[in-house]
Amino acid sequence: MPKLIALLDGSIYAESVCAHAAWVAGRTGAAVELLHVIGRREAEGAAPADLSGAIKLGARSALLAELSALDEQRAKLLQQRGRAILDDGKAALERAGVAAVAPRLRIGDLIDAVCESETDAEMLIVGKRGEAADFATGHLGSNLERIARSVHKPLLVAARAFRPIETVLVAYDGGPSSRKAVAFMAESPLFAGLTHRIVTVGAEGPQTHARLEEAAGPLRAAGRAVETERLDGQPEAAIARRVEAGGGELLVMGAYGHSRIRNLIIGSTTAAMLQSCRIPVLLFR
Repeated sequence: MPKLIALLDGSIYAESVCAHAAWVAGRTGAAVELLHVIGRREAEGAAPADLSGAIKLGARSALLAELSALDEQRAKLLQQRGRAILDDGKAALERAGVAAVAPRLRIGDLIDAVCESETDAEMLIVGKRGEAADFATGHLGSNLERIARSVHKPLLVAARAFRPIETVLVAYDGGPSSRKAVAFMAESPLFAGLTHRIVTVGAEGPQTHARLEEAAGPLRAAGRAVETERLDGQPEAAIARRVEAGGGELLVMGAYGHSRIRNLIIGSTTAAMLQSCRIPVLLFR
């Protein structure tokens, strides 16, 4: 049975992550592993010496003991909170008809946990921003950036709320990651019965037309309904306008552009789309 990894935290995106995971699982028959990671430093708490100050030895020892007890209590509360988040997520998926749901609580580095989990997974699902989402509406979550540049499996970035998906907007530039996306879509039952709208940005001419047909061919061969469209302008702005104009309910794109230098985070077009896009984005490396 294929497996999905859905990353859950206490953010407002958690419900949407569960809804997107239920949609994918319902169409593919995949099991869902819900993963909540508590950072090791967060679990261990602040160093007691930071709060003890220069006080008499007896009082200092008593304070250190009390702070140590508080840290232990805090670590237990964080684990209880994590289990509650996972329980809520499991209940939401089961209500949506997903039978195979496995909650998993980890303490340690988030990226280590994600990379370990993805080895036998078909896809990962994460919210666009974390628990400080309302305080950083113009920015990507730092954990999303770390995950996007670390994982190798398809990464579904959930929008703020789930909407039924009927049309998939495919941003195609002819690069390796976008070709990988098309190959995955042609084979996966996730996309069966959906309309595929392929867009590319470039001047009118045979090269642009050939790029569109290169993407459309495997999808048509798989029996998918395909539309193609050429866009003018800069990729970030042109694709964003097409999304806003109702181009689809899911955007699929490569995480790195064909002609752009691969930077330390993710491709610049990808970062811009994730920041501005109000629909879920499925990324391929």
